[in-house]
Parts: sequence; structure tokens; C-alpha cells
Amino acid sequence: MGLLTLLGLRRPSPWEPPTLLDALLASPLAWAVARLYAAILLLRGAPFRPPPGKPPIRVVCLSDTHGNRDVDVPDGDLLIHAGDLSGDGSAEGVQGMVDWLAGLPHAEKVLVAGNHDGWFDERLRVGTVDLRGARYLRGEMVTLEFKGGRRLNVYGDGAVPRCGGESHALQYDRDKHPWKGAIPDETDVLVTHTPPRFHRDLGLGCAGLLEEVWRVKPKLHVFGHVHWGHGRESVYYDECQKAYESLMARTWKGPIRDFLPCPAWLDALSVVWYGISSILWKWLMAGPGSNNGGLMVNASVMYGNTGKTSNEVTVVDL
Repeated sequence: MGLLTLLGLRRPSPWEPPTLLDALLASPLAWAVARLYAAILLLRGAPFRPPPGKPPIRVVCLSDTHGNRDVDVPDGDLLIHAGDLSGDGSAEGVQGMVDWLAGLPHAEKVLVAGNHDGWFDERLRVGTVDLRGARYLRGEMVTLEFKGGRRLNVYGDGAVPRCGGESHALQYDRDKHPWKGAIPDETDVLVTHTPPRFHRDLGLGCAGLLEEVWRVKPKLHVFGHVHWGHGRESVYYDECQKAYESLMARTWKGPIRDFLPCPAWLDALSVVWYGISSILWKWLMAGPGSNNGGLMVNASVMYGNTGKTSNEVTVVDL
């Protein structure tokens, strides 16, 4: 560990949020545009509203409990757990957490596994688990019915880019990702353990998943895995988002490159142009409640790597 890390000026690992010095040494332009993009999303308002005249479906999202049950879980219609349910991945550990979920009042419960949930990987499975009515999804979709005749198509898969040894579950090599063409077009809610790249992921998400999400455009995408990415982010799958992701995808060789003519500046200017245009259109032309976007939620309740499940559970009304 270097001196700057000991002094708290550099992060100790990619799984920790970058410090200001980390960001500026990587790309001052990307650092500035990321903050501008967040402001644009805020000014655009809520990405969607529940359909008028129909009861909303309250979706309660959590992930990365890692065996902890000391979580304040709000009531709702659908409970989603996006992986790393257990602490050690054993049948006993998984069963204990499934029993905890079963005691919660939500009528429907959907879960995917995470890389720490070894029992769900056939290579690592020892013993048996009674899922007690929870719907475990591994590359499949389920249609759920709710009050008022409303339905949601929920697709889930806990596969993650390789991040550990053979004791980690459901891993794949990034250049051999399983996502291309895998998610049904009619998916309303997507549940994965890994984030898509560039969205609440510290840069650790899956680029292949992002491509597939662009194709399907689910209304809600719930994931976890990167604890420090906890939170929600609106998505519109438009030119502003495309320019932002293009900028973030570039390989940075240090801050000097940012001050030279390069395609990154075109991306940055595109974020500004399309961002301002979208805000003006929203508030001057379309009006309140006119957005037709989606929402990405990093639902990790684990606060960083502290072992404390103190992040707030996310609630979304669809």
C-alpha cells in the first residue's frame, strides 16, 4: 500500500469509490461530465409514473445482505433480492436467509443468486434448500399478476463477470458473457447481480449486459454486487445517455490527454447539447409527467465493505 493510499488520497482497491485525486489522475473530463450528467438526470425529473387509473405496483428492492437480517424492509407488492443473499453460500446459510424472506409480508418474492451464494451454483452445491415459495430465476422469466389486473414480466439471472476464485458462484469471463439475445423483449423488470457498465458500478459492471439492456429497455433494472454503487439512476436510452456512455468507455492514459483534441470532447459536448435539449423539451414542451424512461437501481444494502447493512432499501412504484 502506497503512501497516498495510507493518507486516504488514493483508494485501496477498485471496489472502493475513487477519491478526488483518483478521478483527476484518470480523467478530469470524465469526472466533470459524470457530475454534469447526474445534474441533467435530476433536472429531467422522475423517469416514469405509474399508469393513471390503475393501482401502482410497489416493488421493494434489496441486494447484498450477505447473511444479515437486520434490515428494515418496507411493505410492498413485490420483493426483489438481487443476489449475495447469504454470507457463506452454504445450504444452511441460504436456508436461513430464505426463511427470513418467507417471513416478510410481500405477496410475491423474486431472487437471483450472487457470486457469494455458492449453493445456487451446481459446481458448489451441497445439501438441499427449501425456497418456500420464493421464485428463484436463473436465466428465465416469470409473469406475475397483481391487483387491478396488472402484470409484470420479470427476468432474472445472477451471472457475474469473473471477480474471484473457483469458490465464487456463477462467474463468466467478460469476453464470453451470456447476455447477448438472452433477455426476452417483453421484460418489464430485469434482475441481475452484476450492474451494467457505467451505471452505479464504479466501472466494474458488464459491458455485454449494457448492450443487452439497450436492446430490451426494461422499465426497471435491479442489481447489486458493487456495494458503493448503491442508489438509483434514471435511464432514457437516448442520445444524451449514448454520448455519456461513449465518453466513459474510452481508455484514459492520464489527465494530459484530456486537454488535447480527441473524440472524448465531442462526447462531452454531446452530453451538454442533448442534456440541455432534453431538459428544455421536458419542461417547456412536454410538461410534467411526460417522461417515458426507465430506472436502474443498485439495491445493495451493505454499506461498502463495512459488514453493516445500513443502506436504505429502495422502493419503486411501477
